[in-house]
Amino acid sequence: MTRTPTGRIEREGERLTLFVARTFEAPVEDVWAAITEPERLGRWLGTWTGDPATGRVSFRMGFEGDQASYEQMEIRECDPPHSLKVTSNVGPYVWYLDVALSEADGVTTLAFSQPELDHEDSLSVGPGWEYYLDRLVAVETGGVPPETADFERDYFPAMADHYRAQRDG
Repeated sequence: MTRTPTGRIEREGERLTLFVARTFEAPVEDVWAAITEPERLGRWLGTWTGDPATGRVSFRMGFEGDQASYEQMEIRECDPPHSLKVTSNVGPYVWYLDVALSEADGVTTLAFSQPELDHEDSLSVGPGWEYYLDRLVAVETGGVPPETADFERDYFPAMADHYRAQRDG
């Protein structure tokens, strides 16, 4: 299935930020639940355990194969149902993952951003978030079953040129 990339990379000096958005014909509270409740999050991305009130949870990707393990996520900001900012610490890598939700006329927009994006990783990270956010849309709208999407066929390297042009443009 051919997929069209929608994300963009903005550059400020050498600093890169990835932006990807999706819309839902649903109340903002419903989309918030899809990105924060462990059982709903588990349908499209992964799941978490722990007490978010501590500012940290353990998170495990659900669709990265058997090698996925629990990693610590720091909750930098949580303002239900509009803003969630977390920091992922995986080995030597630190990823800042930010989501802003807004609703207008019954349509909720999810605006995802990843500031401090690594220059080389941008060619796969952009397609990776396209893949996962498409999975979110699929499970929340009852659209094309998410398992029909193949990351290696439909997203990477298929979208790499789009993200290369965004990064280098």
